[in-house]
Amino acid sequence: MPEPAIQSDVSLIDVLPQHRFDEASLWRYLQQHLDDFSQPAQLRQFQGGQSNPTYLIQTPARKFVLRKKPPGKLLPSAHLIEREYRILRALPETEVPVPRARLLCEDPNIIGTPFYVMDHVEGRVISGVHLPNLTPAERRAIYTDYARVAARLHGVDYKACGLGDFGKPEGYVARQLDRWSKQYLASQTEQNADMNELMSWLAAHLPANDETAIVHGDYRIGNTILHPTEPRIIAVLDWELATLGHPLSDLAYACMFYRIPPSNTGSGGLAGLDIAGLGIPDEQEFLKMYCEFSGRERIADWPFFLSFAYFRMAAITQGVYARALQGNAADQRAIKYGEHAKAFAAAGREMTRRA
Repeated sequence: MPEPAIQSDVSLIDVLPQHRFDEASLWRYLQQHLDDFSQPAQLRQFQGGQSNPTYLIQTPARKFVLRKKPPGKLLPSAHLIEREYRILRALPETEVPVPRARLLCEDPNIIGTPFYVMDHVEGRVISGVHLPNLTPAERRAIYTDYARVAARLHGVDYKACGLGDFGKPEGYVARQLDRWSKQYLASQTEQNADMNELMSWLAAHLPANDETAIVHGDYRIGNTILHPTEPRIIAVLDWELATLGHPLSDLAYACMFYRIPPSNTGSGGLAGLDIAGLGIPDEQEFLKMYCEFSGRERIADWPFFLSFAYFRMAAITQGVYARALQGNAADQRAIKYGEHAKAFAAAGREMTRRA
C-alpha cells in the first residue's frame, strides 16, 4: 500500500548564493562527530524561515536538519542558535514535542558560523493558520492540540530540566520591550510614528502581574510539524526566541492571527474568514481551551499583551527587512517585510487606542 502524500508548505531549494559554505568541510566534520552520518550527502535549503538559514541534509540512510547563523554583521543578541540547541536538549523529557538535537558546533571555521544538527521529523508543515485542505474536524483537533502544547510548555518546570538560568525570572515584559525597541531602532530604515507611539504606550502600561515560564517567542501553527496523517502536533520548531518569560506573551502572539486579514500567499491570518465553518475555534474558545489545559482561571491584561505581540512582530519584521537590504536574509521574499513592519506597528497602535 503506498504511503499517504505529506502536505507541506515547506519548499526545498538550491542553497542561496549568500548562504553557501564549504560543504566538504561540513561532511568531514559530521563524519567525525555524528555516528549515523554517512556519505554521499546532499544539501538543500528550506525556504520560508526569515532568520537562521536552515538546511536539509540527506544521506543514503537518513535525513538531518542543520541550522546556522546567517552571514554578515548581526544585531546584538540575535540569531543565538546555541540557545536553540540548549532548549531542544532540555525538553525531550517533558510533554512538549521537539526534534532530537544531535550536535552543536561553535567553531566558525567549519562552515563560517556556529551551527547545530538535529534529526529530521517527517510530517506536515502548514504555514496557513486557516489550515487549507483539511476537514473542519481536523482543524478543530489541531487547534485544540495547539492550545494544549502551549499550556504544556508553559507548565514545564524549567528549573528541573536545567533551564533555571535560561533567562531572568522576573521583569520579562519590560526587558523585551527594551530589547526589541533597541533592535528596532538599530535596524530602522525610516521614521515610523505608529511604532514610536506604540513603544511609548507599552512602556507606560506595563502589567503589574508577573509570571515566569518557558516561552517559545514565535509560537504559531507554521512553527509546528503535524503528524503525517493524524490531526496532532508532533514537533515544535524554531526556538530562536525562546527564553524565560511571561506565558501570556506566547498566547497573545498565537491569537494575534485572529486579527490579521488573510493574504494571497497564505501567510496572513483569520480576520474575516468563516472560522466556524472551517472548524477553527474562535479566540474566546481558544483562550478557554488554554485555560483548561493550563489550569488558569482567567487571562489578565489581554489588550496589553496583544499590543505587545504586534510591537514584537513590527520589530522582528523590520530586522528581516534590514537584512534583506544588506543581501543576507534567509528568504528571497524578505524584501517585502518593510511593509509588514509598518502594518504591525499600525495595528498595534490601533489596539492601544482602543484599549
